[in-house]
Amino acid sequence: MIPSVCRVCNTAIYPIFTSVLIQKYSVEYFQCPHCGYVQTESPFWLEEAYSRTINDVDTGLLMRSYWHRNVSSTLIYILFKHRGKFLDYGGGYGVFVRLMRDIGFDFYWQDKHTENLFAKGFEFGESDQNPVELMTCFETFEHFVEPAIELENLLNISQNILLSTEFIPDPVPSPDEWWYYGSEHGQHIGFFQKKTFEYLANKHSLYFYTNGQNIHLFTKKRLFKPAFKWLTKASKYINPLIQKRMDSLTWKDFETLKSEI
Repeated sequence: MIPSVCRVCNTAIYPIFTSVLIQKYSVEYFQCPHCGYVQTESPFWLEEAYSRTINDVDTGLLMRSYWHRNVSSTLIYILFKHRGKFLDYGGGYGVFVRLMRDIGFDFYWQDKHTENLFAKGFEFGESDQNPVELMTCFETFEHFVEPAIELENLLNISQNILLSTEFIPDPVPSPDEWWYYGSEHGQHIGFFQKKTFEYLANKHSLYFYTNGQNIHLFTKKRLFKPAFKWLTKASKYINPLIQKRMDSLTWKDFETLKSEI
């Protein structure tokens, strides 16, 4: 089905190019003139694309997890209540949650499509009434079929959302000029510009901060914008200092899980 409106702001959209996904499906892409969002036609191929939820060409999964750990620990410790409860939405195999708990942050896992391998016992319960101080949502927004609706649902859990996704360049590159389209796996179906996220932030009365490329934050907190970019850049050096100040949950988690056997 060919869409007529933007899946973010409901503005009429226009076609920009056609690409071949999963080496077999000719798919049309569209851009919104209002918020800049780039989307595929209605994604009829997703069942096949998600036959393996973690695609085979994702060689950066572990490297990203360590980087996201550095960034998240730095921002949480300095800008938020670091003793609070946290959720990793779309948590994949649970690597990131385990890394954050190893530092000492009370992180929980949720993913509707992937088996939890490394954070078993720390699944997020929908009925849990304890407030979530901050939610992480890494490499997930580009997968959303209805990003505006998904964001509303996420904000019902936490008003602070730290996410990663690559800004689509402006002007929009052709299919063979940008790796993030992910045509080989077909799982990426929507791409954001800075003004796309600014539109969503204004809609929900939130502040939006970004490192200008791939780490972004929705929050009710008013921050010094250059500080956000600096902290993400320096997180590799700040994280080891934070680990020395935190009490790791590795052993405590082991004792908890052992008692439940």
